[in-house]
Amino acid sequence: MLKIDNVSKTYKKGNKEALKNINLDIGKGEFTALLGQNGAGKTTLINILAGNVQKTKGIVTIGGYDLDNNSLETKRIIGIVPQEVGHDYVFTIEEMLKKQSGYFGIKNNKNYIDDLLEELSLKDKRKVTARELSGGMKRRLLIAKALVHKPKILILDEPTAGVDIELRRSMYGFLNKLHGEGTTIILTTHYIEEAEKLCKRIIVIDDGKIIEDQPKEKLMGLFSENTRIKFEFDYDINSSDIEFLEEYSPIIKENRELQIKVNKSDLSKVLRLVSERGLKFVDINVDKPKLEDIYLKLIRH
Repeated sequence: MLKIDNVSKTYKKGNKEALKNINLDIGKGEFTALLGQNGAGKTTLINILAGNVQKTKGIVTIGGYDLDNNSLETKRIIGIVPQEVGHDYVFTIEEMLKKQSGYFGIKNNKNYIDDLLEELSLKDKRKVTARELSGGMKRRLLIAKALVHKPKILILDEPTAGVDIELRRSMYGFLNKLHGEGTTIILTTHYIEEAEKLCKRIIVIDDGKIIEDQPKEKLMGLFSENTRIKFEFDYDINSSDIEFLEEYSPIIKENRELQIKVNKSDLSKVLRLVSERGLKFVDINVDKPKLEDIYLKLIRH
Protein backbone atom coordinates (compact mmCIF):
# COMPACT_ATOMS: atom_id res chain seq x y z
CA MET A 1 0.00 0.00 0.00
CA LEU A 2 2.90 2.33 0.84
CA LYS A 3 6.46 1.69 -0.33
CA ILE A 4 9.42 3.94 0.40
CA ASP A 5 12.75 3.09 -1.25
CA ASN A 6 16.03 4.77 -0.23
CA VAL A 7 14.38 8.11 0.47
CA SER A 8 16.64 10.89 1.72
CA LYS A 9 16.05 14.57 2.34
CA THR A 10 18.72 17.23 2.79
CA TYR A 11 17.62 20.79 3.48
CA LYS A 12 19.80 23.37 1.76
CA LYS A 13 19.66 25.70 4.73
CA GLY A 14 22.36 24.45 7.05
CA ASN A 15 22.91 21.39 4.85
CA LYS A 16 20.71 19.46 7.30
CA GLU A 17 20.21 15.80 6.38
CA ALA A 18 16.74 15.14 7.80
CA LEU A 19 16.22 11.67 6.29
CA LYS A 20 18.92 9.12 5.47
CA ASN A 21 18.04 6.29 3.07
CA ILE A 22 14.65 5.44 4.56
CA ASN A 23 13.14 2.11 3.44
CA LEU A 24 9.61 1.12 4.41
CA ASP A 25 6.94 -1.21 3.08
CA ILE A 26 3.55 -0.85 4.78
CA GLY A 27 0.82 -3.25 3.70
CA LYS A 28 -2.90 -2.76 3.33
CA GLY A 29 -4.79 -2.55 6.62
CA GLU A 30 -1.74 -2.19 8.87
CA PHE A 31 -1.91 -0.01 11.99
CA THR A 32 1.63 1.31 12.42
CA ALA A 33 3.27 3.64 14.92
CA LEU A 34 6.07 5.91 13.73
CA LEU A 35 7.96 6.98 16.85
CA GLY A 36 10.87 9.35 17.34
CA GLN A 37 12.04 12.42 19.19
CA ASN A 38 11.44 15.95 17.93
CA GLY A 39 13.70 16.48 14.94
CA ALA A 40 14.10 12.75 14.25
CA GLY A 41 12.57 13.08 10.77
CA LYS A 42 8.95 11.99 11.28
CA THR A 43 7.30 15.20 10.11
CA THR A 44 9.69 15.54 7.15
CA LEU A 45 8.70 12.05 6.00
CA ILE A 46 4.99 12.84 6.39
CA ASN A 47 5.38 16.09 4.45
CA ILE A 48 7.08 14.19 1.62
CA LEU A 49 4.13 11.77 1.48
CA ALA A 50 1.73 14.73 1.49
CA GLY A 51 3.59 16.36 -1.39
CA ASN A 52 4.51 19.40 0.70
CA VAL A 53 8.26 18.66 0.73
CA GLN A 54 10.35 17.45 -2.20
CA LYS A 55 12.61 14.53 -1.33
CA THR A 56 16.27 14.74 -2.31
CA LYS A 57 16.38 11.20 -3.65
CA GLY A 58 14.54 7.90 -3.57
CA ILE A 59 11.18 6.52 -4.73
CA VAL A 60 7.79 6.70 -3.01
CA THR A 61 4.92 4.52 -4.21
CA ILE A 62 1.42 5.03 -2.79
CA GLY A 63 -1.25 2.52 -3.71
CA GLY A 64 0.82 1.44 -6.69
CA TYR A 65 1.30 5.02 -7.98
CA ASP A 66 4.66 6.77 -8.13
CA LEU A 67 4.46 9.94 -6.04
CA ASP A 68 6.49 12.05 -8.48
CA ASN A 69 4.56 11.10 -11.62
CA ASN A 70 1.04 10.60 -10.23
CA SER A 71 0.55 13.24 -7.55
CA LEU A 72 -3.23 13.57 -8.09
CA GLU A 73 -3.78 9.82 -7.77
CA THR A 74 -1.67 9.58 -4.63
CA LYS A 75 -3.49 12.50 -3.00
CA ARG A 76 -6.79 10.63 -3.47
CA ILE A 77 -5.37 7.57 -1.71
CA ILE A 78 -3.86 9.32 1.29
CA GLY A 79 -5.39 11.47 4.01
CA ILE A 80 -3.14 13.41 6.39
CA VAL A 81 -3.99 14.88 9.77
CA PRO A 82 -1.26 17.51 10.39
CA GLN A 83 0.28 18.31 13.74
CA GLU A 84 -0.46 22.02 13.48
CA VAL A 85 -4.06 23.16 13.84
CA GLY A 86 -4.91 25.64 11.09
CA HIS A 87 -8.39 26.31 9.75
CA ASP A 88 -10.18 28.84 7.58
CA TYR A 89 -12.25 30.60 10.22
CA VAL A 90 -14.63 32.23 7.71
CA PHE A 91 -16.56 29.05 6.94
CA THR A 92 -18.69 26.79 9.09
CA ILE A 93 -17.57 23.22 9.71
CA GLU A 94 -20.11 21.91 7.21
CA GLU A 95 -18.94 24.38 4.55
CA MET A 96 -15.30 23.48 5.18
CA LEU A 97 -15.95 19.78 4.65
CA LYS A 98 -17.91 20.48 1.47
CA LYS A 99 -15.03 22.60 0.18
CA GLN A 100 -12.55 19.86 1.09
CA SER A 101 -14.71 17.38 -0.83
CA GLY A 102 -14.66 19.69 -3.83
CA TYR A 103 -10.86 19.53 -3.95
CA PHE A 104 -11.25 15.87 -4.86
CA GLY A 105 -14.14 16.38 -7.27
CA ILE A 106 -16.65 14.89 -4.83
CA LYS A 107 -20.21 16.22 -4.89
CA ASN A 108 -23.41 15.39 -3.04
CA ASN A 109 -21.73 13.61 -0.13
CA LYS A 110 -23.88 15.23 2.55
CA ASN A 111 -24.79 11.87 4.08
CA TYR A 112 -21.15 10.86 4.45
CA ILE A 113 -20.28 14.25 5.98
CA ASP A 114 -23.16 13.75 8.41
CA ASP A 115 -21.75 10.34 9.36
CA LEU A 116 -18.27 11.78 9.90
CA LEU A 117 -19.58 14.57 12.10
CA GLU A 118 -21.61 12.05 14.09
CA GLU A 119 -18.62 9.71 14.58
CA LEU A 120 -16.39 12.59 15.68
CA SER A 121 -19.00 14.16 17.98
CA LEU A 122 -19.17 17.34 15.90
CA LYS A 123 -22.70 17.08 14.52
CA ASP A 124 -24.14 19.74 16.82
CA LYS A 125 -21.31 22.09 15.76
CA ARG A 126 -21.85 21.82 12.01
CA LYS A 127 -23.15 25.38 11.67
CA VAL A 128 -20.42 27.07 13.71
CA THR A 129 -17.01 28.26 12.53
CA ALA A 130 -13.74 26.67 13.61
CA ARG A 131 -13.02 29.79 15.67
CA GLU A 132 -15.77 28.73 18.08
CA LEU A 133 -14.40 25.22 18.64
CA SER A 134 -12.30 24.02 21.55
CA GLY A 135 -8.78 22.71 20.89
CA GLY A 136 -9.95 19.10 20.99
CA MET A 137 -12.80 19.78 18.58
CA LYS A 138 -10.40 21.48 16.16
CA ARG A 139 -8.28 18.33 16.15
CA ARG A 140 -11.37 16.21 15.41
CA LEU A 141 -12.19 18.58 12.55
CA LEU A 142 -8.71 17.93 11.11
CA ILE A 143 -9.49 14.22 11.11
CA ALA A 144 -12.84 14.83 9.39
CA LYS A 145 -11.11 16.89 6.68
CA ALA A 146 -8.54 14.14 6.14
CA LEU A 147 -11.28 11.50 5.78
CA VAL A 148 -13.78 13.40 3.66
CA HIS A 149 -12.53 11.77 0.42
CA LYS A 150 -12.45 8.26 1.98
CA PRO A 151 -8.68 7.69 1.74
CA LYS A 152 -7.25 4.19 1.90
CA ILE A 153 -4.30 5.43 3.97
CA LEU A 154 -4.69 7.75 6.97
CA ILE A 155 -1.61 9.40 8.49
CA LEU A 156 -2.00 11.14 11.84
CA ASP A 157 0.74 13.42 13.12
CA GLU A 158 0.27 13.84 16.89
CA PRO A 159 -3.56 13.73 16.67
CA THR A 160 -4.19 13.75 20.42
CA ALA A 161 -1.70 16.45 21.48
CA GLY A 162 -3.43 18.68 24.01
CA VAL A 163 -6.59 16.55 23.98
CA ASP A 164 -8.21 15.55 27.29
CA ILE A 165 -8.34 11.90 28.38
CA GLU A 166 -12.05 11.39 27.66
CA LEU A 167 -11.75 12.74 24.12
CA ARG A 168 -8.55 10.77 23.56
CA ARG A 169 -10.32 7.53 24.44
CA SER A 170 -13.22 8.27 22.12
CA MET A 171 -10.68 8.96 19.37
CA TYR A 172 -9.06 5.58 20.03
CA GLY A 173 -12.41 3.90 19.48
CA PHE A 174 -12.93 5.77 16.22
CA LEU A 175 -9.44 4.88 14.93
CA ASN A 176 -9.94 1.21 15.83
CA LYS A 177 -13.21 1.25 13.92
CA LEU A 178 -11.49 2.73 10.84
CA HIS A 179 -8.76 0.11 11.10
CA GLY A 180 -11.38 -2.62 11.38
CA GLU A 181 -12.94 -1.37 8.15
CA GLY A 182 -9.61 -1.84 6.35
CA THR A 183 -8.04 1.63 6.49
CA THR A 184 -4.24 1.61 6.64
CA ILE A 185 -3.23 3.89 9.53
CA ILE A 186 0.14 5.42 10.37
CA LEU A 187 0.31 7.20 13.72
CA THR A 188 3.02 9.46 15.09
CA THR A 189 2.70 10.26 18.77
CA HIS A 190 4.68 11.27 21.85
CA TYR A 191 2.20 9.34 24.02
CA ILE A 192 4.00 5.99 23.83
CA GLU A 193 1.18 4.21 25.69
CA GLU A 194 -1.08 5.35 22.83
CA ALA A 195 1.08 3.51 20.31
CA GLU A 196 1.17 0.46 22.58
CA LYS A 197 -2.61 0.43 22.91
CA LEU A 198 -3.47 0.97 19.23
CA CYS A 199 -0.69 -0.17 16.91
CA LYS A 200 0.40 -3.60 15.72
CA ARG A 201 3.74 -2.52 14.25
CA ILE A 202 6.33 -0.18 15.73
CA ILE A 203 8.81 1.83 13.67
CA VAL A 204 11.38 3.97 15.49
CA ILE A 205 13.21 6.72 13.63
CA ASP A 206 16.22 8.48 15.12
CA ASP A 207 18.46 11.09 13.52
CA GLY A 208 16.83 10.52 10.13
CA LYS A 209 17.35 6.75 10.16
CA ILE A 210 15.05 3.85 10.99
CA ILE A 211 16.62 2.06 13.93
CA GLU A 212 13.82 -0.44 14.64
CA ASP A 213 10.90 -1.89 12.68
CA GLN A 214 9.10 -4.82 14.28
CA PRO A 215 5.66 -6.20 15.07
CA LYS A 216 4.82 -4.81 18.51
CA GLU A 217 4.67 -8.15 20.31
CA LYS A 218 7.99 -9.30 18.85
CA LEU A 219 9.70 -6.03 19.74
CA MET A 220 8.44 -6.16 23.32
CA GLY A 221 9.58 -9.76 23.61
CA LEU A 222 13.08 -8.99 22.34
CA PHE A 223 13.66 -6.20 24.84
CA SER A 224 11.93 -7.60 27.90
CA GLU A 225 13.78 -10.68 29.12
CA ASN A 226 13.28 -9.87 32.81
CA THR A 227 9.98 -9.38 34.58
CA ARG A 228 9.38 -7.83 37.99
CA ILE A 229 7.00 -9.74 40.28
CA LYS A 230 5.40 -8.28 43.41
CA PHE A 231 3.95 -10.55 46.10
CA GLU A 232 1.75 -9.13 48.86
CA PHE A 233 1.26 -10.90 52.18
CA ASP A 234 -1.15 -10.36 55.07
CA TYR A 235 1.66 -11.02 57.55
CA ASP A 236 5.20 -9.70 58.02
CA ILE A 237 8.01 -11.48 56.17
CA ASN A 238 11.74 -11.25 56.82
CA SER A 239 14.95 -11.97 54.93
CA SER A 240 15.30 -15.50 56.32
CA ASP A 241 11.92 -16.42 54.75
CA ILE A 242 13.17 -15.60 51.26
CA GLU A 243 16.77 -16.80 51.21
CA PHE A 244 15.84 -19.39 48.57
CA LEU A 245 15.06 -16.49 46.18
CA GLU A 246 18.45 -14.81 46.56
CA GLU A 247 19.39 -15.19 42.88
CA TYR A 248 16.35 -13.07 41.95
CA SER A 249 17.45 -9.95 43.89
CA PRO A 250 14.58 -9.97 46.42
CA ILE A 251 13.50 -6.73 48.06
CA ILE A 252 11.12 -6.51 51.03
CA LYS A 253 9.05 -3.34 51.22
CA GLU A 254 7.01 -2.28 54.26
CA ASN A 255 7.42 -5.78 55.72
CA ARG A 256 4.58 -7.27 53.67
CA GLU A 257 5.58 -6.79 50.04
CA LEU A 258 8.21 -8.85 48.22
CA GLN A 259 9.67 -7.79 44.88
CA ILE A 260 11.86 -9.99 42.69
CA LYS A 261 13.27 -9.75 39.17
CA VAL A 262 12.81 -12.92 37.13
CA ASN A 263 13.73 -14.05 33.65
CA LYS A 264 10.55 -14.95 31.78
CA SER A 265 11.74 -18.55 31.39
CA ASP A 266 11.92 -18.90 35.20
CA LEU A 267 8.41 -17.67 36.05
CA SER A 268 6.85 -21.09 36.61
CA LYS A 269 9.92 -22.24 38.59
CA VAL A 270 9.70 -19.25 40.95
CA LEU A 271 5.99 -19.71 41.58
CA ARG A 272 6.59 -23.38 42.34
CA LEU A 273 9.40 -22.53 44.80
CA VAL A 274 7.25 -19.97 46.61
CA SER A 275 4.44 -22.51 46.91
CA GLU A 276 6.74 -25.29 48.13
CA ARG A 277 8.18 -23.03 50.85
CA GLY A 278 4.69 -22.31 52.14
CA LEU A 279 4.72 -18.56 51.51
CA LYS A 280 1.03 -17.77 51.30
CA PHE A 281 0.58 -14.49 49.42
CA VAL A 282 -2.74 -12.69 49.10
CA ASP A 283 -1.96 -10.85 45.87
CA ILE A 284 0.53 -11.04 43.03
CA ASN A 285 1.39 -8.51 40.35
CA VAL A 286 3.50 -9.30 37.29
CA ASP A 287 4.83 -6.12 35.67
CA LYS A 288 4.41 -6.42 31.94
CA PRO A 289 7.05 -4.82 29.73
CA LYS A 290 6.13 -1.31 28.62
CA LEU A 291 6.74 0.02 25.15
CA GLU A 292 7.86 3.33 26.66
CA ASP A 293 10.80 1.64 28.42
CA ILE A 294 11.82 -0.17 25.23
CA TYR A 295 11.56 3.04 23.21
CA LEU A 296 13.81 4.88 25.67
CA LYS A 297 16.40 2.10 25.41
CA LEU A 298 16.36 2.35 21.62
CA ILE A 299 16.83 6.11 21.37
CA ARG A 300 19.30 6.46 24.25
CA HIS A 301 22.65 7.50 22.79
